[in-house]
Amino acid sequence: MARDEAVRDLVDRLELPFNSLGIDPYGISKKHLAVFFGVLGFLYRRYFRVKAVGLEHVPPRGRAMLVGNHSGGYALDGAMVLTSMLLEMEPPRLAQGMAEKFINMLPVGSLWSSRCGQLTGLPEHAERLLMDDRLLMVFPEGARGTAKLYKERHSLVDFGTGFMRLALKTKSPIVPLGFVGGGDAVPTVHNSATLGKLMGVPYVPITPYGLAAPLPARLVVHYGKPLVFEGSGDEEDSVIVGYVDQVKTRIAELIEAARADRKGLES
Repeated sequence: MARDEAVRDLVDRLELPFNSLGIDPYGISKKHLAVFFGVLGFLYRRYFRVKAVGLEHVPPRGRAMLVGNHSGGYALDGAMVLTSMLLEMEPPRLAQGMAEKFINMLPVGSLWSSRCGQLTGLPEHAERLLMDDRLLMVFPEGARGTAKLYKERHSLVDFGTGFMRLALKTKSPIVPLGFVGGGDAVPTVHNSATLGKLMGVPYVPITPYGLAAPLPARLVVHYGKPLVFEGSGDEEDSVIVGYVDQVKTRIAELIEAARADRKGLES
């Protein structure tokens, strides 16, 4: 009960323009956030025992982009990053991600996603959020990142470039992050497109013990100093790719730092 009250207090302290009904202009609901983060808070503190390092690098206010690697067979990493922003930032912040389009095909998923601030992944949504000085969470690896197998869990696949053009266009700092442990929580050995089609998702991760119920693996996330790039977003592809490679290199460094930190925690 005390933990539930603590989460409600953090939600109440979010610096968002909620109306008298507890709804903000994007349809985000305080009531839904309290339930959502009540569950995620238990997972964050008790089940996965997440360690977040470098939170001081995340701007307490104003527009910014959290950009990191995917780790795990589904968006477990995103859920824990969102939770770290609410539970450990001062003041608490609501990070908003760009949800995969298939989520809107799921009756319950669509409602809860939108009520908790996770909008359909369209460029115009992302730009509007940043222009409203929100905190945007981006995983440039996309679905290819969550589809990594256990042996690939610390690797990085190709990054999309849209996030960089968006950062330049909106003059948004990029806070890189390295997330580790998701591949141990969901040790994927195969991704079943057949099961995914039946369930209305791109794929279903298969683990050595069957379906992908997460194990209580220790999770670690390292946030790095903000990266600021100059430009308009209309630069040549070669320029954008060069900027993206800089972000990717920094994320790879943060992954290695988080791996060493996690190894120390488990020794």
